[in-house]
Amino acid sequence: MPQVTSTLDIAAPPSKVWRWFTSQEKLRQWIAPTIEIDLRVGGDYRMVGPDGTKISGVVLEYVPEGQLVLSWIEEDAGWAHPGRLVITLTPISSGTRMTLMHDGFAGIGKQGWQSTMAAYERGIDRHQVLQHLAAAVTGRE
Repeated sequence: MPQVTSTLDIAAPPSKVWRWFTSQEKLRQWIAPTIEIDLRVGGDYRMVGPDGTKISGVVLEYVPEGQLVLSWIEEDAGWAHPGRLVITLTPISSGTRMTLMHDGFAGIGKQGWQSTMAAYERGIDRHQVLQHLAAAVTGRE
């Protein structure tokens, strides 16, 4: 399945990292300052991405200290179906390995989805979402 993935290790346990997933206010500090989210499975969310893209979806999974999975659709971009955003926290000896993955590009129902995926590959480095989370966790932001 085509996907775009980024991984970052942080010197903090998953319990400390997960605190930044527990409220809309905390998510606003690292994922998007405009996010409006009902943090429960089935809860809706909406936000404006760092490049001005309007994004919305539903919370698909919310596993404390483990994983947040959102359906992900770019509004007004011709997507017929959402992709997914999966953020996983994995305990490692030095703290937590954070993985951010966008998938489902082939199923969004948009001709030329490969160019959308390529834009996400460029954006994952440019927007540095995991680095923002790491900075929030360690108090550098």
